[in-house]
Amino acid sequence: MARILLVEDDPALRRGLVATLRAAGYAVDTAGDGTSGLEIARKEPYALIILDVGLPGISGFEVLRRLRKGGTKTPILILTARDTVQDRVTGLDLGADDYLLKPFEPNELEARIRALLRRSQGDPSPVVTIGNLVIDHSLGTATVNGRLLELRRREWAVLERLAARPGKLVAKERLSGEVFGFDDAVAPNAIEVYVARLRKKLEPDGPQIRTLRGLGYMLDPS
Repeated sequence: MARILLVEDDPALRRGLVATLRAAGYAVDTAGDGTSGLEIARKEPYALIILDVGLPGISGFEVLRRLRKGGTKTPILILTARDTVQDRVTGLDLGADDYLLKPFEPNELEARIRALLRRSQGDPSPVVTIGNLVIDHSLGTATVNGRLLELRRREWAVLERLAARPGKLVAKERLSGEVFGFDDAVAPNAIEVYVARLRKKLEPDGPQIRTLRGLGYMLDPS
């Protein structure tokens, strides 16, 4: 699945959220304060940023303001314990895409993440169809002509990233950056291995993953 940055200063909550998100298949990087969160967010290709408001150093609102001012278009989900209308208005006006009040249930957080990722890809529907490949994000399944693909977490992540841009080149470096987090032990040929596995599972009747040597990969919708 997608790579997420979590900026949260509460160590216990941060550990719990990381465990929840990784169990759901996401690659997760973390920061415990606003300054480091801002620095990491500016450097890495995240699909989503989860941002606490009450951060040490610079606040979540200030991180949000600087990211949007700098041109960052990554979806940002604000977390806060402040239950005031003005805080919600401030966050949304600064460019937040969604707002979640603490405490919250993990399944609600996961549902909001899925919705934000779909919207960022220009498709609000949880179901993506590419030829005879059908990906259902709400169920976490991929089928080819009704045949369920048995995908491991990283295989799903690579397929999902390629399927978000069918018919378009996805650079190998970008694909790796979107799939793996800082803490992941990544072999030099990891992407090639996952792509090779996916090709076998899509055969013989699924869309092909084409390699553009020295550039990257493309999921061919034809």
